[in-house]
Amino acid sequence: MQNFSENSSLTHLDSSGEARMVDVSAKQPTLRIAVAAGQVRMLPETLAAIEAGNAPKGDVLGTARLAGIMAAKQTSQLIPLCHPLPLQKVEVQIVPDPQLPGYQIQAEVKTKAETGVEMEALTAVSVAALTLYDMAKALEKSMQIEAIRLVSKTGGKSGDYSAI
Repeated sequence: MQNFSENSSLTHLDSSGEARMVDVSAKQPTLRIAVAAGQVRMLPETLAAIEAGNAPKGDVLGTARLAGIMAAKQTSQLIPLCHPLPLQKVEVQIVPDPQLPGYQIQAEVKTKAETGVEMEALTAVSVAALTLYDMAKALEKSMQIEAIRLVSKTGGKSGDYSAI
C-alpha cells in the first residue's frame, strides 16, 4: 500500500490513504460566492407546453427553482466529505432558451465561511434540472440534462475562478 504523507496535496486523504473530511478550523471565514450553470434540452413542443403552463404536474419552473434552493441547503448530506455551511443566499434562475430549445439554469450561492460553496451551486443546478425533467417527463421522456459546470467562484485560498 502506498504511504501518504500529511503534507500530501491530496487534502481529502489521511496519511494512510483513507478518505477524510478536511479540517478547516484554522481558516478564517471569508465571503465565498459560487455560480454554476446547466441546461435541459427538449423538443420545441415541450418548451411551448411548459411556457404555456400546460404541464400535467403543474408549476414546472417554480417547483424546479424551489428544489434547487432546497438541494443547495442539503449538499453536505448528499456529497460525502462536504462541510455543512451557513448559506446566506441561494438564487436559482431558470430561463427559456428557444435556440436550444429548452432551459438554461443558473444558481448563485453565497456564504461567509471557512470553505467554498462550489458544490452547493452545482447541486442546486443539478437538482433543479432533475426536477424540471421530473415535472415535464409526461410531455417528453427524451429531454437531456447537459453541461452542468462551475461558471465562477470568489474567495478562499485558491483565489477567484471564472470560466468566462
